[in-house]
Amino acid sequence: MSPQRSLPAPLRANLRRLPTTPGVYLMKNADGRVLYVGKADALRHRVRSYFTARGPDDARISRMVTEVVDVEYIVTDTVSEAYLLESNLIKEHRPRFNIRLRDDKSYPFVKITLGEDFPRIVRTRRLVRDGSRYFGPYASASSVDETLKLLRKIFPFRTCNLEIPEGKRVLERPCLLYYINRCQGPCIEAIPKPDYRATIGQIVDFLDGKQEPIAAELRSEMAGHSDALRYEQAATTRDKLRAVERTMEQQKMAAFSSAEHDVIGMARADDDACLQVMQVRGGKLIGREHFIVEGARDVPDAEVLGSFLQQYYASTDAVPRALLSPMMPAEADDLAAYLADRRGVRVTITVPERGEKRRLVAMATGNAVEALARERAEWMADTARRDEALTALAAALGLTKLPERIECYDMSNIQGTSAVGSMVVFIDGRPEPKEYRRFRIRSGDTPDDFRMMAEVLRRRFSRVAKLRSETGALSLDAVGADEVSEEAGDRPRETGWAVPDLVIVDGGKGQLSAAVGVMKELAITDVPLAGLAKRFEELHLPDQSAPVVLPRRSQALYLVQRIRDEAHRFAITYHRDVRGKRALRSELDDIAGIGPGRKKALLKRFGSVRRIREASLEEVADTPGISRDLAERLKAHLAREGMLA
Repeated sequence: MSPQRSLPAPLRANLRRLPTTPGVYLMKNADGRVLYVGKADALRHRVRSYFTARGPDDARISRMVTEVVDVEYIVTDTVSEAYLLESNLIKEHRPRFNIRLRDDKSYPFVKITLGEDFPRIVRTRRLVRDGSRYFGPYASASSVDETLKLLRKIFPFRTCNLEIPEGKRVLERPCLLYYINRCQGPCIEAIPKPDYRATIGQIVDFLDGKQEPIAAELRSEMAGHSDALRYEQAATTRDKLRAVERTMEQQKMAAFSSAEHDVIGMARADDDACLQVMQVRGGKLIGREHFIVEGARDVPDAEVLGSFLQQYYASTDAVPRALLSPMMPAEADDLAAYLADRRGVRVTITVPERGEKRRLVAMATGNAVEALARERAEWMADTARRDEALTALAAALGLTKLPERIECYDMSNIQGTSAVGSMVVFIDGRPEPKEYRRFRIRSGDTPDDFRMMAEVLRRRFSRVAKLRSETGALSLDAVGADEVSEEAGDRPRETGWAVPDLVIVDGGKGQLSAAVGVMKELAITDVPLAGLAKRFEELHLPDQSAPVVLPRRSQALYLVQRIRDEAHRFAITYHRDVRGKRALRSELDDIAGIGPGRKKALLKRFGSVRRIREASLEEVADTPGISRDLAERLKAHLAREGMLA
């Protein structure tokens, strides 16, 4: 092996130790950052090829190799395992030189909990081997919500999280959905398990594209109501039938056979690519989503397609029998073997040249072109608005540079109890939820927004100040911050936080004064501060008596309002969670014999303290771990507190 450059000793040693087995490799730079994740059926041959005199043919990868100082590898038993592991590592590290799905979060699915006696239908981002059936992935949560909304319009099924075993009545009274015919009431044993599961079976068929039997049943039901002069019930059934028929009409465009295909289309522009996936089941188009990938500049189409398909099917069990593609993806044989391993039967990848299948691929490609054009137009318009907002905000506040990272803080409490604080982060004018943090207030039980704001900011910046003092750094950028947690306990973070270019505290001069005091106490002078007054939406600045009033129709004001509203939403959500847990503790902790395990069992059984109050003595006593004597004491305690209806 003749290296192109002088390789670091640890890298040379790693290259010598590489096994000939399948696996995944991670190439890292001098900072330890993962630059590239790859897979191989023979690690030694693949990884060493990057460092030969000839080197890789791809100019992009050649640039990457010049930065590599270390290579780690993980051995797998099969190439299929390497495919799945590579996808997971790309999602985790988002390497700069890999092709990546733009959203690094998990995509949402519709989940039907078939492992339960009375299954639920929910949105989820986690695939668990628990006997559930999953449909997806969908490109957005709103797409899943629209599907669930349609299902609720057509089928009655439960939406609660109660544990409902067969043969047990878990509630004395059902919820409102039962009375408006949106739920069949398994919680009060209003429907036998076989009948409820028959409805769930219809929902599975509906999502699989088998709507005609459902439509026929609804037509018969509507005719029966009409013949019996039950016109209101007939009208309700008619509305359900129309919803089913609209869905069937939308799916007719793909009715060319009874085949099971995923049809792929692709469009590209600069660094981005858009991949369209059309799911055809039983000859009907049952789903269509588009996905954006990054890092595609200078990468051949076949490699972009292959990388997308690998990451897409790593996140779903809905692997079809065949893929119809505009071209053969890179490493097509390995990809087909990987898909066959996930499905359990042979999966084919074909490039149709004529006929109906070719028309479908052309349709998917056209949809991808339109989706990418639409997305790019929105990105450019959004970028222009955000640039305008940041520029105007910087000018109004007298900042020396654009506030690329803005942090906003808000407090939430009721008379000082269950007090919490929130920190939301906007980067380049866009929310960055992974950077959000929550704070449980530790000091005092009396309402004092100024003290709480000071506590949160002190916890956010105190370690920064300490590290700067120890290292003698002149800038916060040199040290970052690695403290502050989402819960009460502060957990160290692996990497530091970037210093904010602007801190906004929700409140007027009082909250701003508290923030200024903390920063002076910590000797931090290079973080601009502003207080947003709630009533007039004016920005107050330190040592400036007159507030800054942003024009009512300015993008800067819209941005500040959005940041403030997001901080408020995040704080309120956390406050409700803390308050709910506090209420459970305060009502049950004083009862002898109810420890953490029994509290958990009660909450799992009834879902909330309110439902525990409403339950009968027999229902409480039927909870695992709760004896009749303990149930009587619990009911007596609640009665003494005046909590029973």
